[in-house]
Amino acid sequence: NGFKCHCMSESHQRQLLLASENPQQFMDYFSEEFRNDFLELLRRRFGTKRVHNNIVYNEYISHREHIHMNATQWETLTDFTKWLGREGLCKVDETPKGWYIQYIDRDPETIRRQQEQERKKKQDLDDEEKTAKFIEQQVRRGLEGKELEKPVYTELNRDNEEEKVTFNLNKGASTSIAASSKTSSVLGPNALKMVEGALKRKDSAHSSGQSKEKKKKSALDEIMELEEEKKRTSRRDYWLQPEIIVKIVTKKLGEKYHKKKAVVKEVIDKYTAVVKMIDSGDKLKLDQTHLETVIPAPGKKVMVLNGGYRGNEGILESINEKRFSATIIIDSGPLKGRRVEDIQYEDISKLA
Repeated sequence: NGFKCHCMSESHQRQLLLASENPQQFMDYFSEEFRNDFLELLRRRFGTKRVHNNIVYNEYISHREHIHMNATQWETLTDFTKWLGREGLCKVDETPKGWYIQYIDRDPETIRRQQEQERKKKQDLDDEEKTAKFIEQQVRRGLEGKELEKPVYTELNRDNEEEKVTFNLNKGASTSIAASSKTSSVLGPNALKMVEGALKRKDSAHSSGQSKEKKKKSALDEIMELEEEKKRTSRRDYWLQPEIIVKIVTKKLGEKYHKKKAVVKEVIDKYTAVVKMIDSGDKLKLDQTHLETVIPAPGKKVMVLNGGYRGNEGILESINEKRFSATIIIDSGPLKGRRVEDIQYEDISKLA
């Protein structure tokens, strides 16, 4: 024991001598380790959520092998927080309750997914503009060749000054009723039957003409189809759902979790999921940008994660590898039995 203590004391003195010769080198090393470990904990544990810096620091120092702040270039946690803001590593803001930090994710995969979401939003806006222009064209086409009837204004006169003025808002109906009663009284019952027969023949001819033009879609039918298509393709920038199987695509957690599958157990704030690894049983908290959907074999159950059929369960019927899409049969809700074609891989995922 004495020999061991002697050797350890000599080694300790040797380390002190090396540190005294170049203290800045050791401080830079410890500062870099402290910064990397702190940011990794902030990214993995809280993602891009705004959180109090003390909460993150207390969780950091709970690890036994953490690096103490007094070995770094920062004297206090406030100095370190301000430095993170100046370097652009985090968004920081001071409140009466203290300093808050928010991690800025600069992962290329995250940036790519954000750009893809922006592109889809722009595409949705373009579809809305096309629909509005189409409706405007149909209205203009319906008004072509028709002249709007201009109202004729007449003077209001009363023959008797003591008579009250009354307004009949259902003038057209009363006129038609009066005309029909007058016609029936003048022409008699036989003539009335002849008129009714002529009207029936006219209606039958009109219906036959409509059957010939049935193939031509009316403007209302086309508008309704566009609205249904718009509803079907309506999208959100979040897609996580409980009890779906996902794949971890980020490499920052190491090879142990990269490209491995997990089950979503809980969804937090729409964009964050608590997942349980299928192989190891480990639980992780990850942002949706670090996950991707899993497409099963045909015949397996899936859940629709985006679009007009979002939240419905279905059966995978077939896969189109060239178009990165699939065909499913809705298996739940009022739309059960409906066949949905050309639904993108990222809009469905295998159910656990």
